[in-house]
Amino acid sequence: MLTPENTVIGFIGTGVMGKSMAGHLLKDGYPLIVYSRTKEKAKDLIDQGAQWVNNPKEVAEKSSVIFTMVGYPSDVEEVYLGPEGLITHGKSGSYFIDMTTSSPSLAEKIYEEAKKKGIYSIDAPVSGGDIGAREAKLSIMAGGDLEAFNVVRPILELLGTNIVYQGTAGMGQHTKMCNQIAIASNMVGVCEAIIYAEKAGLDPENVLKSISTGAAGSWSLSNLAPRMLARNFEPGFYIKHFIKDMKIALDEAEKMGIELPGLALAKSLYEKLVEMGEENSGTQALYKYWKE
Repeated sequence: MLTPENTVIGFIGTGVMGKSMAGHLLKDGYPLIVYSRTKEKAKDLIDQGAQWVNNPKEVAEKSSVIFTMVGYPSDVEEVYLGPEGLITHGKSGSYFIDMTTSSPSLAEKIYEEAKKKGIYSIDAPVSGGDIGAREAKLSIMAGGDLEAFNVVRPILELLGTNIVYQGTAGMGQHTKMCNQIAIASNMVGVCEAIIYAEKAGLDPENVLKSISTGAAGSWSLSNLAPRMLARNFEPGFYIKHFIKDMKIALDEAEKMGIELPGLALAKSLYEKLVEMGEENSGTQALYKYWKE
């Protein structure tokens, strides 16, 4: 059993969500090693007692359970498979848990390379944004060996409330693609509903009271629509990262021979926002497509 007395946790990536997630582990008493490309983003964790190191190599050498929450598949590949990466310097018997939304095929590759060194690798992307990370209410979808998942599950329970084992390596990432596909089209609908309400002369906040708990209800409608109305476009999840996810899903869909027209439309709208300079805004900034 992994406990604060016998387990040192490493955490790589202390951005919008990672900082909160790492904080929950620290507050539960686990010794925490942290690394992020920008040290300033880890300052609060360091002030709370986390130990800063200079690269993934040092994280691997000092930790027995390592979480990663970085930006892009290229970042995941560098952190795990690069010359200073986790697998090269990891210890046999360690557990690596990648919570980045990344490529299913890359998750499979990391699993196979980790296995050669006696390291357990789990792909465990999350959903819930900055709110879910802050409140430890994330949805966690895991792929890898069931035995390894069962070992780390008590630690995952410090981060989320809906934790589901989805199958072999890569299946956590495939599940996250399903999540992003559902969100993408839903976000278009949420924005169009608000725009329609405003143009019809309705009070959109009052409209939300009626529709957010009925058949139209969704997480985005309840959590992101109020941010749109408040003109709060700060990122709970970056547009640039959402586009990355949509590209992965469309690539995987093409490999499987299926069409996803709703996802393709949403991606094209978000790409127009990038042209407007909104890549670092939250996904709720899609509202601006109709307003500007």
